[in-house]
Amino acid sequence: MRIGSSIALIAIGAILAFAVQGVVIDFVDLTMVGYILLALGILGLIISIILAATGADRRVSHTRSTVDPRTGERITRNESRDSGF
Repeated sequence: MRIGSSIALIAIGAILAFAVQGVVIDFVDLTMVGYILLALGILGLIISIILAATGADRRVSHTRSTVDPRTGERITRNESRDSGF
Protein backbone atom coordinates (compact mmCIF):
# COMPACT_ATOMS: atom_id res chain seq x y z
CA MET A 1 0.00 0.00 0.00
CA ARG A 2 1.44 3.33 -1.01
CA ILE A 3 0.71 6.83 0.24
CA GLY A 4 -1.93 7.55 -2.41
CA SER A 5 -3.96 4.43 -1.71
CA SER A 6 -3.73 5.12 2.03
CA ILE A 7 -5.12 8.61 1.54
CA ALA A 8 -7.90 7.17 -0.63
CA LEU A 9 -8.82 4.69 2.13
CA ILE A 10 -8.84 7.50 4.68
CA ALA A 11 -11.15 9.57 2.47
CA ILE A 12 -13.54 6.70 1.74
CA GLY A 13 -13.55 5.68 5.41
CA ALA A 14 -14.27 9.23 6.55
CA ILE A 15 -17.14 9.54 4.09
CA LEU A 16 -18.67 6.26 5.24
CA ALA A 17 -18.10 6.99 8.94
CA PHE A 18 -19.24 10.60 9.13
CA ALA A 19 -21.33 11.50 6.08
CA VAL A 20 -23.43 8.40 5.44
CA GLN A 21 -25.75 8.32 8.45
CA GLY A 22 -29.23 7.69 7.08
CA VAL A 23 -28.45 4.79 4.73
CA VAL A 24 -29.45 1.43 6.21
CA ILE A 25 -28.33 -1.90 4.82
CA ASP A 26 -29.64 -4.95 6.68
CA PHE A 27 -26.41 -6.84 7.30
CA VAL A 28 -23.73 -4.09 6.95
CA ASP A 29 -23.07 -1.25 9.37
CA LEU A 30 -21.62 1.42 7.07
CA THR A 31 -20.39 3.53 9.96
CA MET A 32 -18.31 0.62 11.30
CA VAL A 33 -16.98 -0.14 7.81
CA GLY A 34 -16.00 3.51 7.56
CA TYR A 35 -14.11 3.41 10.85
CA ILE A 36 -12.31 0.23 9.78
CA LEU A 37 -11.28 1.76 6.44
CA LEU A 38 -10.20 4.93 8.22
CA ALA A 39 -8.01 2.94 10.63
CA LEU A 40 -6.50 0.86 7.82
CA GLY A 41 -5.75 3.99 5.82
CA ILE A 42 -4.03 5.68 8.75
CA LEU A 43 -2.01 2.55 9.51
CA GLY A 44 -1.04 2.19 5.84
CA LEU A 45 -0.04 5.85 5.68
CA ILE A 46 2.21 5.52 8.72
CA ILE A 47 3.86 2.36 7.36
CA SER A 48 4.32 3.93 3.91
CA ILE A 49 5.98 7.02 5.37
CA ILE A 50 8.31 4.90 7.52
CA LEU A 51 9.29 2.68 4.58
CA ALA A 52 9.82 5.68 2.32
CA ALA A 53 12.06 7.36 4.89
CA THR A 54 14.23 4.30 5.49
CA GLY A 55 14.26 3.21 1.85
CA ALA A 56 16.42 6.11 0.71
CA ASP A 57 19.47 4.68 2.47
CA ARG A 58 19.47 1.32 0.71
CA ARG A 59 22.21 1.08 -1.87
CA VAL A 60 23.70 -2.15 -3.20
CA SER A 61 27.33 -2.23 -4.29
CA HIS A 62 29.07 -5.05 -6.15
CA THR A 63 32.77 -5.24 -6.88
CA ARG A 64 34.15 -7.84 -9.25
CA SER A 65 37.79 -8.34 -10.13
CA THR A 66 39.12 -10.52 -12.92
CA VAL A 67 42.43 -10.99 -14.72
CA ASP A 68 42.59 -10.49 -18.47
CA PRO A 69 44.05 -13.75 -19.87
CA ARG A 70 45.82 -12.02 -22.78
CA THR A 71 47.54 -9.16 -20.97
CA GLY A 72 47.58 -10.41 -17.36
CA GLU A 73 46.12 -7.09 -16.28
CA ARG A 74 43.71 -7.02 -13.32
CA ILE A 75 40.31 -5.54 -14.21
CA THR A 76 38.06 -4.31 -11.40
CA ARG A 77 34.42 -3.47 -12.01
CA ASN A 78 32.40 -1.53 -9.44
CA GLU A 79 28.63 -1.41 -9.74
CA SER A 80 26.22 0.29 -7.36
CA ARG A 81 22.48 0.75 -7.59
CA ASP A 82 19.51 1.60 -5.43
CA SER A 83 17.39 -1.28 -4.27
CA GLY A 84 13.93 0.18 -4.11
CA PHE A 85 10.45 -1.26 -4.03
